[in-house]
Amino acid sequence: MTTIHDAPLTIAGKTFRNRLMIGTGKYRNSAEMNAAFEAADAEIITVALRRIDFDDPASRSVLDDVDWKRYTILPNTAGCATAEEAIRIARMARAMELSNWVKLEVIPDPKYLLPDPIGTLEAAKVLVDEGFVVLPYIGADPILAKRLEEIGTATVMPLGSPIGSGQGILNREAIKIIIEQANVPVVVDAGIGVPSEGAAAMEIGADAVLVNTAIALASDPAMMARAMADGVRAGRAGYLAGRIPVKPYASASSPTTNIVGAVS
Repeated sequence: MTTIHDAPLTIAGKTFRNRLMIGTGKYRNSAEMNAAFEAADAEIITVALRRIDFDDPASRSVLDDVDWKRYTILPNTAGCATAEEAIRIARMARAMELSNWVKLEVIPDPKYLLPDPIGTLEAAKVLVDEGFVVLPYIGADPILAKRLEEIGTATVMPLGSPIGSGQGILNREAIKIIIEQANVPVVVDAGIGVPSEGAAAMEIGADAVLVNTAIALASDPAMMARAMADGVRAGRAGYLAGRIPVKPYASASSPTTNIVGAVS
């Protein structure tokens, strides 16, 4: 039997075993959140910087409910509508020594929550120049993904479908182009609702997925987190194993020659 060896996920020189990233929003309580992290064997956890009161660092936040010695914290700029706002929040987080990494989100659209490609590119240029490790959240736009890679972002993070929608991988073909062209990890972020959709993202060659809502709002977040992690592992293994070609016709799985009892 052939053994398929997989290299670890590497982002900005740091390696990870687990290709499932998990968010901290929408959980009913901190106990369910931490149980989900444990069940998924999570390594990278993202937290919205807008949920932290920078004017009062002593105030309680999600940071108080997580053992950050166990995880890599990935601050995000969710809730920022402009490039300027996202840059300011990222700088404040670094000043508080939270992290030099930032999941960059610039989202001015309150209904569909689609990321602003122009604002994202503008903010990424500034933050990369200032030494941040930038992981930009974007629409499934191959041209934008390439531009972001060229200016030095550590990953690109195209959405599978609108954030929190649970619609799955609607942008499959565009994401496949992004994966084909990328020289940095591609993380499918947003829209994944069930483990099979996480597996589907990995089967087309994504390097990782980020899931928040589908886990946090599940009836049993820990069970869903474990299932998502299993789906991601299965999808990655399927990608590495190499799928059969898709054909427009049938192909018998049983032999058609040297059949016992056949008339020659």
